[in-house]
Amino acid sequence: MTTERHNPIENLSRRGFLQGAAGLTLGLAVPGIGLAAKPAASGAAAASFAPTPFLRIGADNSVTVISKHLEMGQGTYTGLATIVAEELDANWAQVKVEGAPADAKRYNNLFFGAAQGTGGSTAMANSWGQMRQTGATARAMLVSAAAKKWNVPAAEISVSEGVVRHAASGRKASFGELAEAAALEAVPAQVTLKDPKDFRLIGKRAPRKDSAAKTDGSAQFTQDLHLPGMLVAVVAHPPRFGGKAKSVDASKAKAIKGVVDVVTVPAGVAVLARDTWTAKKGRDALTIEWDDSAAFKLGSDEILARYHELAGKPGLVARTQGDAPGAITGAAKVITASYDFPYLAHAAMEPMNCVVQRTADGLEVWNGEQFQTVDQATLAAMFDLPPEKVTIHMLYAGGSFGRRACTQSDYLREAASIVKASGTRAPVKLVWMREDDMKAGYYRPMFHHRIEAALDADGSIRAWRHRLVGQSIITGSAFESVMVKDGIDAVSVEGAANLPYAIPNLQVELHTPKDIGVPVLWWRSVGSTHTAYSTETFLDRLAAESKQDPVAMRLKLLAKHPRHSAVLKLAADKAGWGTPLAAGKPGERRGRGVAVHESFHSFVAQVAEVTVAADGSVKVDRIVSAVDCGMAINPDNVRAQVEGSVGFALSAALHGEITLKDGVVEQGNFGEYAPIRINEMPKVEVHIVQSAENPTGIGEPGVPPVAPAVANAIAAATGRWLTRLPFQADALKA
Repeated sequence: MTTERHNPIENLSRRGFLQGAAGLTLGLAVPGIGLAAKPAASGAAAASFAPTPFLRIGADNSVTVISKHLEMGQGTYTGLATIVAEELDANWAQVKVEGAPADAKRYNNLFFGAAQGTGGSTAMANSWGQMRQTGATARAMLVSAAAKKWNVPAAEISVSEGVVRHAASGRKASFGELAEAAALEAVPAQVTLKDPKDFRLIGKRAPRKDSAAKTDGSAQFTQDLHLPGMLVAVVAHPPRFGGKAKSVDASKAKAIKGVVDVVTVPAGVAVLARDTWTAKKGRDALTIEWDDSAAFKLGSDEILARYHELAGKPGLVARTQGDAPGAITGAAKVITASYDFPYLAHAAMEPMNCVVQRTADGLEVWNGEQFQTVDQATLAAMFDLPPEKVTIHMLYAGGSFGRRACTQSDYLREAASIVKASGTRAPVKLVWMREDDMKAGYYRPMFHHRIEAALDADGSIRAWRHRLVGQSIITGSAFESVMVKDGIDAVSVEGAANLPYAIPNLQVELHTPKDIGVPVLWWRSVGSTHTAYSTETFLDRLAAESKQDPVAMRLKLLAKHPRHSAVLKLAADKAGWGTPLAAGKPGERRGRGVAVHESFHSFVAQVAEVTVAADGSVKVDRIVSAVDCGMAINPDNVRAQVEGSVGFALSAALHGEITLKDGVVEQGNFGEYAPIRINEMPKVEVHIVQSAENPTGIGEPGVPPVAPAVANAIAAATGRWLTRLPFQADALKA
């Protein structure tokens, strides 16, 4: 018997959303939206044609796509616009994109149920059918309007590059010229979608829709927002999680010109001023005595020691197949390895910020908004408002990697509490400095893994037992009821509980400590950030023990997983697997390693080439990636996301580590938490599998295989297996 748990959000697509989305019909209630698209009103209001909540065509010939998903650098605006423009047959130059308001009735993420939000690499996957339908619906209504206006059969009308034509009569009209008439047409119950062979935008190169504004400075990030009378708040947070202000002397802060107020809030002590620099100076001038009586006071070493102890005991079973414990007990050869993964910061280029203002009957928020429904409900509860009275304007975000999708709405809650405590009606912009985000934010959880495997005489894997120890991201959040089952947090074991390799006896267990007071959150590719590393490096170790080629061994174990196998073969082929590497300089050792992993329904294999110097320093020379993310809507964007994933993953593997001492985070800025520098970035090649499957995620799947591929290359070069991240040069000295 096999039991298996997966991420419930991902499971929604397994149960048919990805396959069935293309059949959704606008004009009817779309599953999870609960609001039918309605024709625009007649008269003046009809100058703008809005056939669905996702599209508006103006009399000025503008085509505006309404994005329900946040653009945080991952290319969402371009991807969604491409899908609509393809089915609409719009001219790409006339298409622009706006962020949708917070309204889950119209703009929910179809994979999240009745919630609006961006995450889990779901933006393209859940919008694919919805946005195709939007474009095709608008096109049909424009054609119908033209047919009536020209008194010709609709079947004789063509649309291309934003122009509607009737070839026989020579008539033509722009979308803008037909907008008012099209708005009077009934929304069709069904429309015909294009055959993919006729795509002219999807799968082709198209300039990004956010590039120009980000280049000329017109793009609006939260930090760019300046409202009349706006105050800026900077907060002094307690040095330990769970601490609070015991006493505050604000006299020096209030004496600084431009400081308006000082208020104590649950998150700390806030200084409000006319500008950011003055607010920071005011914060620095505060004298605060902190109450640490209820604060978390353990250091990283103490937490890890506790994890190691737990790993020696059976945990809750997340997956069981055959009898792994029995097979291991009776095996002639058992290989065991333990892995340690540190806390990691998100370190997005734009630290946390938002603007909150009380209005006559509600609350107004401006923000790089990633979790509309959660944040809207949180703020509504704080002010005893119905959620619809909390208006959220979605601006650009300068990265996130999961940080802005906080299950506790932390920085938004903080800003709202400042507005509430100060009693101000002025808009308040909360600004976190880099140190605030590094020392008082949320982190990828620390984890410890222990894996045991039994090998048969022929080198085949008879049994595999994987035990994980780490904090739950989901427990205590609004998602606990659906994402934690029988004590198992699905994201803690993803990538381990769904291990694809054909192993007859397999068991995955989990320990979730409940008394670790460090705030944790999803981090780009979530559980797969650590499970891919432990499983893929351990598999390479087993290949070495049984004298098998790592690629050949994987292919044998993946016989029933053709998409895994295809990317693995492609990456190995493009990397020249099996051919010798050029020799390095004297004292250098060179190696090549491989890893393959599925996350968010996308499949990525990567081959790394590395050079290890005599002093143990590692230079990653080349990463060859093969990607199957279904149909690639924007291939350039897919490549960019994988390239960015490589840099992001290498930053963590080579340098990333958040450590605590007596409960205090030791890192404060990029000087202590360094991303990789440009000279450390390897040559990256991205090969995209041509696919007719519906699109799946690409923002995160490129991250998990990077570190294990590099570690396997290091092992090939040095014979040393690295079981702690970040990599330690001392362990690799010649």
